[in-house]
Amino acid sequence: MKPIFKQYWELFLVFFKIGAFTFGGGYAMVPLIRNEVVKKKNWLDDEEFMDMLAIAQSMPGPIALNTSLFVGNKRMGFKGSLFSGLGIILPSFLVILLIAIFFVQFKDNPVVERIFKGIRPAVVALIAAPLLGLGRSARISLKNVWIPVAVALSVSLAGVSPVYIVLAAILLGILHFAHVKRKIKS
Repeated sequence: MKPIFKQYWELFLVFFKIGAFTFGGGYAMVPLIRNEVVKKKNWLDDEEFMDMLAIAQSMPGPIALNTSLFVGNKRMGFKGSLFSGLGIILPSFLVILLIAIFFVQFKDNPVVERIFKGIRPAVVALIAAPLLGLGRSARISLKNVWIPVAVALSVSLAGVSPVYIVLAAILLGILHFAHVKRKIKS
């Protein structure tokens, strides 16, 4: 068994690496977190990860931070949460700090403006691509693909608040569980 500090250090480094080399925000980090904690490190299985991800999405705050806190807590308790949380936010904090210090000098440079405009489509792709993998992990098949499509259309076109969708999903999950439980008893 590894000494306790090495385990904390490993948690920190895993999440620091994810935070340092992912562009596009929290949703772009999710597949990298899954790859590290499920496939490489075997800290969680796929089902645990999907359950944890559902909780992380429903909690206030950035999804990548929430996910890292859950993994850290599952792995090593409260202190594990501190190390994994620090690991995931420290790279972004340092980058923002450097940008704040130096960007003022370059913000009106046309080359810098074009670079940022060129990055936008890549960021959209980095967010969209993981959704396919998450859909497979969540066992979304063609017969129930209508659910995420209906949710996306409800939010984007009808302006339904995601809060109502989360509450409806919780209620439907409870009803489904009760129905399955009743079927098993009969």
